Amino acid sequence: MAVAVLNGVRDIVTERRPVPKPGRGEVLVRVLAVGTCGSDVHYYEHGHIGDFVVDRPLILGHEPSGVVAATGEGATLHEPGQRVSLEPGVPCSRCAQCRAGRYNLCPRMRFFGTPPVDGAFGEYVVLREEFAYPVPDTISDEAAALLEPLSVGVWGCRKARIAPGSRVLITGAGPIGLVAAQTARAFGATEVVVSDVNPHRLRLATELGATGTIDVAKTPLTDAGFEPDVLLECSGVPSAIGEAIRQVGRAGRVVLIGMGGDEIPLPLSHVQGSEIEVTGTFRYANTWPTALALAGSGDIDLDRLVTHRFPLADVEKALTIAAKDPTVIKPVVLPNAQNTPA
Repeated sequence: MAVAVLNGVRDIVTERRPVPKPGRGEVLVRVLAVGTCGSDVHYYEHGHIGDFVVDRPLILGHEPSGVVAATGEGATLHEPGQRVSLEPGVPCSRCAQCRAGRYNLCPRMRFFGTPPVDGAFGEYVVLREEFAYPVPDTISDEAAALLEPLSVGVWGCRKARIAPGSRVLITGAGPIGLVAAQTARAFGATEVVVSDVNPHRLRLATELGATGTIDVAKTPLTDAGFEPDVLLECSGVPSAIGEAIRQVGRAGRVVLIGMGGDEIPLPLSHVQGSEIEVTGTFRYANTWPTALALAGSGDIDLDRLVTHRFPLADVEKALTIAAKDPTVIKPVVLPNAQNTPA
């Protein structure tokens, strides 16, 4: 099979490898679509994220959908031909975090495209069968791949305890901010305001259901006059986070989703004086059934996020196009397509 391999910083090549064989309880999946993520771009540009270092050839990609091609011994949940969305992290299922239901915090998690675990920028992958979720006909192959970023939005909204009547500020209108905005509305939020510096992304946020937007290149958050009870921070811009936290009302909740630096300035007097809860998120746990229901019902539109499509041979273009084109939202790689126009 063909795979796209990151050999080092800004060094991706397409090569041939044997098709993997599914082990006991695993399925072999023919990959149909893979969304690109900021973490893929970061590994490509820098070769590491925090303690995760690319020190050997690595296949990136952790937002895949596909079709079951074969099943391993003892795998009974799927038949060949079943379309599936893949949850890309397999925990140990034995540690204290796993037993408590927080398997996203499993210290032995094997996550696609995270060193040293190969990801989905290839024609086939294998995965434990319970992490391959059947996809209904109402969800396209590309949307099925984007259930992964949607799960980030679902997890963030759960952590924020968004409910009917919530007033939500979302900083950052990238793919995660846009799915978080849709999820917040689906969870019942009355007001969902999205901030960014990109007018194209802010227009899309409105089209996808945001009740308001703030172009912070023109209007600082401090002048916008919106006091949320929930902040979903999706920009990862350290300089903007403190200002956003200052807008949160008394007894509000702040969920840090974007990743942009090891440290951020925290307006401690406001956090303490208003008893604001501040927490982080790391991936997700038990989110796929909810994400499937939201996307399958039409409450969330994932197809609108897809702006560019690339064959496997053009993974490098998929990872670099956002730096050249401000209209890019989500490039998608189609590993089994030969000639796919961007």
